[in-house]
Amino acid sequence: MLSKVQRSFRPLSTVSWVRGLHKSALDVAERPAPEETVTSSFGRFIQSVQPRHLSQKVLQRSKRMVLDSIGVGLLGSTTEVFELALQHCQHMYAPDDISFVYGRSGTKLSPTLAAFVNGVAAHSMDFDDTWHPATHPSGAVLPALLAISDMLPSHSKPSGLDLLMAFNVGIEIQGRLMRFSNEAHNIPKRFHPPSVVGTMGSAAACARLLSLDRSQCSNALAIAASLAGAPMANAATQSKPLHIGNASRLGLEAALLASRGLEASPLVLDAVPGVAGFSAFYEDYAPRPLAYPEEEEHSFLLDEQDMAFKRFPAHLGMHWVADAAAIVHKTLVGLSSGSISPSMVQDILLRVPHSKYINRPFPESEHEARHSFQFNACTALLDGEVMVESFQPRAFFRPELHALLSRVRVEHPHDNPANFDRMYGEVEVTLVTGDVLRGRCDTFYGHWRNPLSDESLRKKFRNNASAVLTPGKVDALVEAVEGLEYLTDCKPLLVQLQ
Repeated sequence: MLSKVQRSFRPLSTVSWVRGLHKSALDVAERPAPEETVTSSFGRFIQSVQPRHLSQKVLQRSKRMVLDSIGVGLLGSTTEVFELALQHCQHMYAPDDISFVYGRSGTKLSPTLAAFVNGVAAHSMDFDDTWHPATHPSGAVLPALLAISDMLPSHSKPSGLDLLMAFNVGIEIQGRLMRFSNEAHNIPKRFHPPSVVGTMGSAAACARLLSLDRSQCSNALAIAASLAGAPMANAATQSKPLHIGNASRLGLEAALLASRGLEASPLVLDAVPGVAGFSAFYEDYAPRPLAYPEEEEHSFLLDEQDMAFKRFPAHLGMHWVADAAAIVHKTLVGLSSGSISPSMVQDILLRVPHSKYINRPFPESEHEARHSFQFNACTALLDGEVMVESFQPRAFFRPELHALLSRVRVEHPHDNPANFDRMYGEVEVTLVTGDVLRGRCDTFYGHWRNPLSDESLRKKFRNNASAVLTPGKVDALVEAVEGLEYLTDCKPLLVQLQ
């Protein structure tokens, strides 16, 4: 797989390895043999896990993720933030026509820049998948793998199964790292998880697709750790999609650097007292080595923990309040003979988890609206649902919507934690007549406990992809992804995205 990548890995002797360490690092810990470390076990897993370890459930779930990620990326290529990212890459870097760009027929960039802009597209509307512990796993991994696949010569394209194997490696690494922390299970406060574990997942997936050896795979992860991180302050802004774009791009860069022989800490994933590695991101980080797949039958986390797919482009938490408000909407329609007026409503109470960055009473942009309990609840009260069009100016600036927003109060019950596996959304509307209407959602349609049907997921994909592709290409993409493991090479997939 490294036909276009210079491979010059240089193994170090134990003496030179130790001499290369910073003295302070030597002072704080006895270093176990590399084969005993968490970091080396991850490198071994990336290099040695085999397609036979992918169960039919994992194959099916991961293909759904691939289809959804391509769809939201194609739709995302119509956004302003994507256009800005693409213009930046075209104007600031020398032309390097290698890898395709979502939604731009004939436009190509270098593999790393294509991974960047396509990652931005995937998250530009916050329409991409969400896992538990909380992260957006696919958008950080798939754009980088597609960029590599486009980079490789026609006679060396990976098979569909190779692509799925690398994709699942990237997803698995993200899940394993997050499960080493209890903090990671909750809605984030400090940094955006995809900017950290997504970068690691991209590096792992790319290392696998590029057929790096075990040591290079470990180095790719360690290099990626130095390229990771983005603060939650940029949530609900145009810069948030850059987190996914950078995760995809920088993970690919880490793998390419490792393929050239660049080295990094052999203990980056281990808990070393006094020297923070991955524990710099999670204070309660408690890692464990991954078992050798050949010694113990590996079970992928995706086998037990399914994915959440969004029905509309907004933060996952918005789906609970939208569905709860939609219940109230049905009653309001019956009371008002089909026309809902803000004059009917005296008070709106939302009972939601405490999470500051998604509590936005009066959002001022589409990005803030995608992260506003209040906006999504009031939109669903008026329209019965939240849609792609709900965030466009015509809907965003409706006087009746803003009249409802002015009536909203928020409570944070103690039994409603900021956790996507345990939270709920409740909407209580008091009418001017004194009547009180209530709606509650514990598990929305699309959550991993109530997943979208294949039919619903295909419908979402077709709606998204048709924004930029012809019906024939949309149909061909569905066929290619649903039969991905049977493709001898991935050209039938790539050609539809050119």
